[in-house]
Amino acid sequence: MLRCRVLTLIAVGIFVPAGLKAQSSVTLKATVSETVALSVSPTSIPSNIVSLTLSGDDQIVRVPLLVRSNSGFKISAILESKTAVLTQLSVDNVRAMGSLVSPQVVNTLDLKSYVDPDISQPLLVASGPRISLGGTLHSPDNALEITLLIRWKPELSREPVHLTLAATPVSLIQ
Repeated sequence: MLRCRVLTLIAVGIFVPAGLKAQSSVTLKATVSETVALSVSPTSIPSNIVSLTLSGDDQIVRVPLLVRSNSGFKISAILESKTAVLTQLSVDNVRAMGSLVSPQVVNTLDLKSYVDPDISQPLLVASGPRISLGGTLHSPDNALEITLLIRWKPELSREPVHLTLAATPVSLIQ
């Protein structure tokens, strides 16, 4: 009889906690930092800022800009020059660079070119939805390539023009 009670206690001690554990639930809440990264080549280090220095006799240049984001994004351009005039800043081409690029992002990219009244220079703002469906900032198949067409007119021969492109995340949850 004593042996039967000991076996019963052992069985209750093993199976009841297992049943209780199976009935309990766990809630996990997590957030992912919204990230936008720019780079000018697949091997360059992604950052939220790309600075370009343009100079020389060629006053027209195309710059392929790789953009990765896990949220909506906005890219702004800021020109720094003493006397050179930026005559055109536009998007020449947009294409998905891999299978992990959201299919609708190429068609929903919003481009606005405007002239800043304070400096009388054309500037560009591009915005759009999340680009990357997966991967990291270094993955080869989750970027959007935006080719910028930049045209400037130097007042002095070979005067450098500094163009800074800054990317910021745009939260879809307000």
